Amino acid sequence: MRISTLLTTLASVAATSAVGGLATGPAVQSDWYARLRKPAYQPPARVFPIVWPALYADIAVVSASAIDGLNEAGAADQRRAYQRALAVNLVLNAGWSWLFFNQRRFGAATVLSAVLTASGADLVRRATRARGPRAAALAPYPLWCAFATVLSGHIAVLNRRG
Repeated sequence: MRISTLLTTLASVAATSAVGGLATGPAVQSDWYARLRKPAYQPPARVFPIVWPALYADIAVVSASAIDGLNEAGAADQRRAYQRALAVNLVLNAGWSWLFFNQRRFGAATVLSAVLTASGADLVRRATRARGPRAAALAPYPLWCAFATVLSGHIAVLNRRG
């Protein structure tokens, strides 16, 4: 893996994290979030600052490896398709934070999370095609997104305006 590719994917996920954090940080420290009804299975707040950086690092490393693998194989079209899929995924990722925490649109955030889960699974598929079993390290990402979809949906139900 080339360092320039890794730096590019790291910068991309860092930007995603920063944009999402702008929506998330103020909200989770607010009275609104404290009063929000949440299911019993929601992980404690201390889990999220551990899980997300690990997932973002995983996305950056596996994606850099996949992009370089496709480049080395002369599969420029597949490399560009992977890069587009990664960009879409990262926009969806940051968009969820804005829909859920900033706009407080839980139903829309749940739908977006489901699309993000499918996008994450697509990245795993593409990366595995490019790099084989090593790329399976990316599999926790769509699994976490699937969990987030269930959690978002449950929060939407618990906090429905009647």
